[in-house]
Amino acid sequence: MSRGTCPRVNFCGYLWIFSATLFAVNVVDVLAYSCHEVRTAFQLRQIGPLNRVPETPVPDVDLLVCKHQGPSCCTRKMEESYQFAVKRDTTQNIRSYSFELKYLLTGHASAFQDAFQYLLSFSQGHLSSLLEATYPSLSSDALPLVNRLFSTLSVHLRGANVSVEATVHRFFDGLFPLVYTQLVNPGMAPGTGSPSSSSSSSSSSSSSSSSATMEEEQGGGERADCLRMTRQDINPFGPHPAAMAKELAEALGAGRHLGLALAAGLEPLNATDHLLLSRECVRGLVRMVYCSHCRGLTLIKPCPGYCLNVLRGCLAATAELDPPWRRYSALLEQLAHAVAGPLSLELALLGVRRHVNEALLYAQLHGPLITATVDKVCGLPTGEPSTMQPNRSEVTTSRMTSPPLSPTPPSSQEALGKLAHLRSSFYSKHNSLRATSREFLMYLQRYKSFFSVLPEMLCEGDNVVEDSTCWSGGDVVESYTSKVVGNGLHAQRQNPEVKVRSPDPYLEEVKKRLEQFNQETQESVPELDQNASWDELGSGEAEEGSTTDCDDEDGCQASGDGKDMTSHPEVSNAGRSTVRPQEGPLKPPVVRVRGGASVPSSSGGLWNLALLLLLTILGLQWTLF
Repeated sequence: MSRGTCPRVNFCGYLWIFSATLFAVNVVDVLAYSCHEVRTAFQLRQIGPLNRVPETPVPDVDLLVCKHQGPSCCTRKMEESYQFAVKRDTTQNIRSYSFELKYLLTGHASAFQDAFQYLLSFSQGHLSSLLEATYPSLSSDALPLVNRLFSTLSVHLRGANVSVEATVHRFFDGLFPLVYTQLVNPGMAPGTGSPSSSSSSSSSSSSSSSSATMEEEQGGGERADCLRMTRQDINPFGPHPAAMAKELAEALGAGRHLGLALAAGLEPLNATDHLLLSRECVRGLVRMVYCSHCRGLTLIKPCPGYCLNVLRGCLAATAELDPPWRRYSALLEQLAHAVAGPLSLELALLGVRRHVNEALLYAQLHGPLITATVDKVCGLPTGEPSTMQPNRSEVTTSRMTSPPLSPTPPSSQEALGKLAHLRSSFYSKHNSLRATSREFLMYLQRYKSFFSVLPEMLCEGDNVVEDSTCWSGGDVVESYTSKVVGNGLHAQRQNPEVKVRSPDPYLEEVKKRLEQFNQETQESVPELDQNASWDELGSGEAEEGSTTDCDDEDGCQASGDGKDMTSHPEVSNAGRSTVRPQEGPLKPPVVRVRGGASVPSSSGGLWNLALLLLLTILGLQWTLF
């Protein structure tokens, strides 16, 4: 039995030895051809020419970056291709992350400008309709002044260095000669500054003398020039030009700086897109991404901490932009909040018609005083005989007792209807400045720390792995044990992966310009620090395009406050009050609309409260059913 068993045992032993030998040969064969996966990755990632990758591992390769013991699937030419590939891929990844932020800035810059131009066009048409309907004698000559006013304001909003106050005062300077000859002295011909009857008689008596006519026209032109140049001294429009200039300067100034800020944010982003990676950074990236390929490990991923160290070292100069960028983001938030809230551009432009109308009413009311002042400053009209001078006081006295020429005040219901229609147009779904601001701020929150979290964003996803093993730059490890440094140039002194030798001069210059822009913006719009946060605008408002989107910051007084709205100065945005002249023609009460209609009485709050309670009960019953 034993003799019969031994041959079988020997045969089994031989079979086992043969199998082990065959397995060893297969392993050697696999090792001999393990560069196949490296060639595939080299080709798929478009790193370089495929002929640079060896078929089999090459021993004793003189590598500069991916040094290790034993044969390698890399060559010096492959290292050069890897360096080019990591610079290309890293730059593309940075651009892909900054693209959305640049699109946010450029897209909303266009959206804000569209909203601004819409509001300007609406306000211009609103003022033109006032002149055509209420002051037809002024409209034909005053409309060019209106067009010039709003075209200059449009240029200012687009970033031009144009004074809003000077533009507004220039508008009233040009308006004064027309108002003086058409409203204050309606019988006076605009060309000569003399009464039309006197002008006709004078022209008939001097028809034989062309030189007399030329002198008369020259005198009228000089008188119109005198009216324009002395308008601010004569003050025929009371406090309304100054109030209008102040409101527009503050609101349009915030809008102008918002447009400039949206454009200024593109420079640091463009600088990051064209970042020049240092030699130490490129070598660190090659070690992190491709040195594992030299050992045939094409699927292993870098450790998270290792990736952060490498990219924080590469982007150390970029991280220095983080403090001014955070301040810049805060200014953007304040400016976007200001143009739709405390320094509402909508309310400021909506108030242009009101200011002009009240200025014209003021001039009519104080017509006798204005006429006497003009006669003293600019002299008597050239077409008026000197013998009429003693009668000037009598005419002035009689005019003072006569009521001023003013449009018939509309009823309260008409005012409600016009104001509701006006707000419906202003809060169009596609042109609501508030909706644009709110959308912009919602997206802006995600990018306040863009430059500090850029390394984390580049290390997310497929670039790193959270498995039990990862690549540490020199070997496969269970976890990365080196210290993970922070952001910025100062923290890179302890970076074990990338040596940061000096800051980037270009990025340092970009940082200084951004800091300077922040400081200049803060100085130009000092009201920003006084503004409340965006959250105070509230989130429970009506939908866009609704005529009920009206709250206290829109200039709408809260309902049910029990105060007489006609007994106080009209309060505009940011708590500014428009001073009304103590003597003035009776005008309809200022009616403010909330929800399409309101009752300006002390009982309005009780009715609103009862209606709200009834609607709540009906809503609960509907929910239960």
